[in-house]
Amino acid sequence: MRRFSSHGLAAMTNILIGDGRLEARFIGPTPQDAPTLVLLHEGLGSAPLWGDFPDKLAAATGCGVFAYSRVDYGNSSVSTTPRRADYMHREALDVLPRVLDTIGFRRGLLIGHSDGGSIAAIYAGGVQDHRVRGISLLAPHFIVEDETIAGIVAAKSAYESGDLRRKLARWHQDVDNTFWGWNNAWLSPEFRTWDITEYLAYIRVPVQIIQGENDAYGTKRQIEIAQAECYCPVGPELLPGIGHVPHREASEATLNLVVAFVNRILISHGEA
Repeated sequence: MRRFSSHGLAAMTNILIGDGRLEARFIGPTPQDAPTLVLLHEGLGSAPLWGDFPDKLAAATGCGVFAYSRVDYGNSSVSTTPRRADYMHREALDVLPRVLDTIGFRRGLLIGHSDGGSIAAIYAGGVQDHRVRGISLLAPHFIVEDETIAGIVAAKSAYESGDLRRKLARWHQDVDNTFWGWNNAWLSPEFRTWDITEYLAYIRVPVQIIQGENDAYGTKRQIEIAQAECYCPVGPELLPGIGHVPHREASEATLNLVVAFVNRILISHGEA
């Protein structure tokens, strides 16, 4: 198991999961010393792309914060295997358990954005890990909507003829592999039936959902599905005038909502 200093680490580092090398960042106390908030990034994200959100989370909660870049993202290992429509299931059920064990995760919450939110939901419903006290989902997907596909198509156009490729190249060592792996998977015919609602009924911890009212990749239908399918408490937050990235577009409001949720969960477990 990878060991870390009792003072925590703020710089980028790497962890090894099987044959893959994942870039990672640790802020604040280690899992041995405090609850850990695990950040799961979006479909074109990476650990550094969270910006200062992890630092602010650590400062406001006293928790350790851990963010990592999945294979094919950031400076993690690059795969030559085409991404399948079940890539989020594979990440949640095969990779994430090993990541949590490798960092010595003892208790805390999962916080996921977009694809990362979907991965957190699959994990919480598919693994039943007693160490996970709750999940906070920012703009998650539970089904594929027409709006989702329209957003993916628009991203493809922006990548091919706009400046999206230039912007992303700063964050990913193989930007074409990162983008086309994500874009081709979502636009494949088999992805139109992608649906993770079966996992929602098995989640046994509180769920927070934060979504922008102007999210180009999904509607409030995502929130309604979680409310209908989950037996656990679901706390929805719909932010007016905000798009797909609430922690950047409404950083203070989103931070306050997530911090309040984290503190409430940890207090209920006598950990804050």
